[in-house]
Amino acid sequence: MADQGISRDEPGEVPKQFQNEQASAETSTVMNVLGYGPHIRQARIEAYKAWARHSTAKARGIVTYITTGSKAEGLTSYLESDTDHLIVPESVICLEDGVDSSSVPVEKTIFRSCSRISYSGHYRLLLERCGTHISDVVYNALCDDGFGRGLLSSDLYVTQWLNLKQGEGTVQHERAGPSTPRTIRVLDVDYVHALHFYCPSILTRWAARHRYWPSPDVVREVVSLGAFVSPVGVKGSDYEHVEWRMCFNTGENVLINNLNDTQVKLYVLLKMVKKDILKPQKKEVTSFTVKNIVLWIAINNPHSLFHERSLFHWLHEGLYALRVAIDTKELPYFLIPGRNLMAACALDHVQKRSWIATIDEMMTEGPRMILRLPKIRQAIIAHPEPLRWFSGRKIENEMLELICMNRLALGMDEDTDVIIQAINSRQKEILGRFG
Repeated sequence: MADQGISRDEPGEVPKQFQNEQASAETSTVMNVLGYGPHIRQARIEAYKAWARHSTAKARGIVTYITTGSKAEGLTSYLESDTDHLIVPESVICLEDGVDSSSVPVEKTIFRSCSRISYSGHYRLLLERCGTHISDVVYNALCDDGFGRGLLSSDLYVTQWLNLKQGEGTVQHERAGPSTPRTIRVLDVDYVHALHFYCPSILTRWAARHRYWPSPDVVREVVSLGAFVSPVGVKGSDYEHVEWRMCFNTGENVLINNLNDTQVKLYVLLKMVKKDILKPQKKEVTSFTVKNIVLWIAINNPHSLFHERSLFHWLHEGLYALRVAIDTKELPYFLIPGRNLMAACALDHVQKRSWIATIDEMMTEGPRMILRLPKIRQAIIAHPEPLRWFSGRKIENEMLELICMNRLALGMDEDTDVIIQAINSRQKEILGRFG
């Protein structure tokens, strides 16, 4: 097997040269053409941030909208995959044990987290104080914990959102974990109705860890954004119906958006491996799995080693980390290392051995492994100029779609707004050239 590692004069020294540098640089260029370059990613990120701001403003302080997942990371186009949104009520806050609640405004309902007999990163929420107004959704999700105290049921909370009457053109689907998926016209959207969670000790422990990355300023920003709890318990737990899972969606957005270009492309390639090669049927491996692998690689290695000519080295490292996670069924959550992301995955022995064999084959192939990924392979064998033209028009159409999305979020009428009309006209021109 060709050495996919890096050459050093002495162990522990900074690497002199990476293997497969030319292939790494060429693959990075192809990924730019396909819409994974920094400028298009940033445009997507800003568009979805704007949508969340507009939607939050329209809610007038009742809820906050946060876009999460691949759209918030700038990694997928408008209709390429589901759009994930967190919806968080401003009238409720959850506090970790030991946090003083006396300064919380009387308008807010307070829940106290209880982690006893729950798996790491999961909590039951005990009612500490009702606010001046408690929403019907929260009130109807309360149950008795057996000792006369109010306990917020995650199952009841999600069920009420599922049972809400939907508007015209919207189809409600079955619950998927903590989310309430819908199709709005042609757009598939996953809404997670979460709650604010103030947990300073957990974030302080994370911030204190030794790391190469991210910078102290980014660490402080992640800590300042706080956490949430989403309505989903540990599968198979006796308390699954009343457990809530801690999540750091806004902090994770910041972390991913502070990865450099090569680290982001590593993330994209590992997501492609998951989707197009492993093809998990029961979420045995998810995008969240590979996201955490990339974050661990970033934190444990000098930032200067990640550049376009080292992409294949880090892909090899990422595949090896994925192989270990599958083999051992262990992968610590980047922000809460005590939580094993592989603990509840339904991975049987036959599937495990098959995936490990596939990853081993890929690691021995060197740069040729990239040809296993359909999107990359098609781009490599295509003629460069038609590919650039097609990708340019596709990206232009997507940017127009994102502008239109935010015009509608601002309340503009699609039949009378001159900007939307101009966008529609230009999109017809673009699609006509494809036809």
